[in-house]
Amino acid sequence: MSIWTRITEALSALAGGESLAEVFDRLRSPPERSVAFTIAVIALSAKMAKADGLVTRDEVTAFREVFRISPADEEGAARVFNLARQDTAGFEEYAVRIKRMFGSGRETLHDLMEGLFHIAMADGEYHPNEDEFLERVAGIFEIGGAEFRALRSRCVQDAEPDPYSILGASPDMDHDEIRRKWRQKVRECHPDSMQARGVPEEAIKLAQRRMADINRAWEEINRSRA
Repeated sequence: MSIWTRITEALSALAGGESLAEVFDRLRSPPERSVAFTIAVIALSAKMAKADGLVTRDEVTAFREVFRISPADEEGAARVFNLARQDTAGFEEYAVRIKRMFGSGRETLHDLMEGLFHIAMADGEYHPNEDEFLERVAGIFEIGGAEFRALRSRCVQDAEPDPYSILGASPDMDHDEIRRKWRQKVRECHPDSMQARGVPEEAIKLAQRRMADINRAWEEINRSRA
């Protein structure tokens, strides 16, 4: 059964009156957690896309870039996005549920935030309402202000990224310690590691840009210390 079919069934249950808590409780086991992750991204994306007052074609296209969707699944994916937009549950409820499900895996919550940043930037503008939306979601995820700013500096165009913050390092660390940080980030971006965290195969593309940024940050630090 396609993941989009399973997601559609879950969102249809929500539309039919089943509570978000009941749906997410059924998706707690590892094989189904990828469905919960995808629902969270879809729902938060659909609601964030309205934060700047409208849902643009660019934002829908960006969603398709985050999730690899085969031609056979395009109709199902579109139905899922529309169901999420129609759902009456607030974005805070989705964020709280996903935090409870993945609370012990902070990397997964960062994965989700990066997908939301990518969609927010799809129309080439980072709207203040989108920033407020994402900061509130980050707060629910217990992603601190410094972590959030580091994510924003790397994901938002025209924001100057700090290579040390990208690696979770600081300028006062010795080179070997920074190298260990870099290798840890590279391991976290590996597709096998992401799937083990419950990130669905369709969303693995989230790691491609992050891997490039991580390696670029490491190269920049190497050059500055040469």
